[in-house]
Amino acid sequence: MVHSLLAKAREYIPEDRIAIIEEAYSFAAAAHQGQVRKSGEPFIEHPLNTALFLADLRLDQDTLAAALLHDVVEDCDVASEEIASIFGSEIASLVDGVTKLTKTEIMSQDVISESGLSLINEETAEAATIRKMLMSMAEDVRVVLIKLADRLHNMRTLGALPSDRRQSIAQETLDIYAPLAHRLGIWEIKWQLEDLSFQNINPSAYKDISRRLSAKRKEREEYIENVRDSLHVALEAAGIMAEVTGRPKHIYSIHKKIEKYSKENLGANDIHDLFALRILVDTPQDCYTALGIVHTKWRPLPGQFDDYIANPKDNLYKSLHTAVLCVDAHPVEVQIRTHEMHRVSEYGVAAHWLYKEGTASDLEFEAKMTWLRQIIEWQRDVDGATDYVESFKTDIFKSQVYVYTPKGELKELPAGSTILDFAYRIHTDVGNRSVGGKIGGKLVPLTHKIENGDTVEIVTSNSAGGPSLEWLNPDQGYITTGSARAKVRQWFNRQEHRINVQRGTEIFQKQLRRLTVAVDDQDLAELMEFDSTSAFIAALGDGTITVSQVAHRLSTQNLEIEHEPQSLVLASSPASGVEVLGVGDLPMRIALCCAPILNDPIIGFITRSRGVTVHKKVCSNISADVETEGLIALDWGRSQTLYPIRIMIEAWDRLGLLSDITSLVSEQHVNIENCISEERGEISVVTLTIYINGIDQLNTLFSMLEGVRGVTSVSRASS
Repeated sequence: MVHSLLAKAREYIPEDRIAIIEEAYSFAAAAHQGQVRKSGEPFIEHPLNTALFLADLRLDQDTLAAALLHDVVEDCDVASEEIASIFGSEIASLVDGVTKLTKTEIMSQDVISESGLSLINEETAEAATIRKMLMSMAEDVRVVLIKLADRLHNMRTLGALPSDRRQSIAQETLDIYAPLAHRLGIWEIKWQLEDLSFQNINPSAYKDISRRLSAKRKEREEYIENVRDSLHVALEAAGIMAEVTGRPKHIYSIHKKIEKYSKENLGANDIHDLFALRILVDTPQDCYTALGIVHTKWRPLPGQFDDYIANPKDNLYKSLHTAVLCVDAHPVEVQIRTHEMHRVSEYGVAAHWLYKEGTASDLEFEAKMTWLRQIIEWQRDVDGATDYVESFKTDIFKSQVYVYTPKGELKELPAGSTILDFAYRIHTDVGNRSVGGKIGGKLVPLTHKIENGDTVEIVTSNSAGGPSLEWLNPDQGYITTGSARAKVRQWFNRQEHRINVQRGTEIFQKQLRRLTVAVDDQDLAELMEFDSTSAFIAALGDGTITVSQVAHRLSTQNLEIEHEPQSLVLASSPASGVEVLGVGDLPMRIALCCAPILNDPIIGFITRSRGVTVHKKVCSNISADVETEGLIALDWGRSQTLYPIRIMIEAWDRLGLLSDITSLVSEQHVNIENCISEERGEISVVTLTIYINGIDQLNTLFSMLEGVRGVTSVSRASS
């Protein structure tokens, strides 16, 4: 099969560029060695078939190489970096674009609940991978071409999977990949994906339509052949060189037509394109001449004419469509286009694969693809992979309506879009200030649904305060598109962000500044792993991070705490930070008579009024006449650095306030060196000199003191 691939590639790719395809095949074959698919065939058959289909579309050598390699990262022990080093960054980027996300990559996004539990399931994982593919497609459309070819071969070999898995894959294909092929104009892939999906989702309906088509196939073919010959003669008589063929109708499209017509109380005989002709001519002028001949020969059916040459679709599609009442009163659909238009209609964006050539065709392709890139940009603001994919379905895959601005610019929106959807499609600011609209000069509300051919004018007000929360309520009917909904949410998020920044600034000034550590704002933001100070402040405001978390992180950095001069430490205080073992919960003081220091042999003397007094063992005051039972054995424990800090507590004056404050400080095992209390009217100001072991302890103490009844503020006191 690789020889068939190389032969196809050589038909349009220069020989000096074929080597990269051969090298990619050799690498993939070695990587997949010993692997087999569920169908039993060697795994390498899958990437080979994917590349073969892309060669039929005449895609470049990098795309074919990436198609051959597209599963080696996902299914083999191969890293993306290895692909890049061997085949270059461009091929590696294409391979990465179609590689499924790992569980770790998905968890790094937004699929973790507030409780920390993983919300990853098959649907979420697939949505995250689709989102990744679509975002990659915005950078390089070849990513989605590889993925569509990959999916096409998977659908052709779906029979080897269990029934429930077949159903799931087929439904996803029908929901995502077939509509994507349609929007990219790749009819050749679209109809195959649809029929294969339908066959697995609803096999009985598929067989029923197939049986009905087969039953009258000969009759239908004879009818079309007679009509074709008759039309061909008429075109030749008018000097039009044309290729006229019968156009087969595919099973899924017939199914959709039957569903649609049944809702309108019509039968299968009313479907205009069960019989269909396609006319291919040389020039656009010949298209219109051929149309005149068709309408002269047979009566056109009202409301069945569309000119996609004068108004081409955004997926590059151009053609004339009409339906006529033909021989024996059978309705027949007729498509008329040039050979070039037909190539584009079958292969869509792949037919315009002239990257970086600067040709007129290439420039047209880039302009037409702007719609896709723009919509993908809109979806960047949608929260969650599943919501993103649902929004993409809404904005991209629904039937479209075409409306005009007052300046005559054509805008395409999903069917069912409202005036407000249209306003946001024009500009975010227009949508935010919208109060209504005009169609044909008549005022209509924001909920009014626009229709094909409408000329829509948006009425705005500079005094409008911005979007209303009602706009996000689906029951109110203001918005149907995911892009407009994302912009409204974005507006409210910005308002919330402003409030969060304001709240975070207050927290920062009140609770973090009082820690007075030697670190500037930007370094603190980086320490907490934020890109900017503003992002850090906003996170404080919305509760993403807490002051305690910041204090704890600061405590690990060995930062210098601004503290009072060490001369304030009294000799009788344990503020030296030295722990004495054997004291227990009793109060302790250092004896002034001998002033023991760290590592001196020590002993303790218990008194009723002062607890334990620590003496040197050789102290003359510890004499033989001291009661032996009053002495206890002591030893030095671990030592730590304690910082003398002055804090000021303001509170409404009340009975027991000072006792509550000092008791709480003591319960935190924080020594109070000094306490000054003064009254200022109804406010009591208590200034404490305390000894703390670090930022964590200081922050905890601040928080607990703020909880004391009547306390209005706790701050560092200036020296």
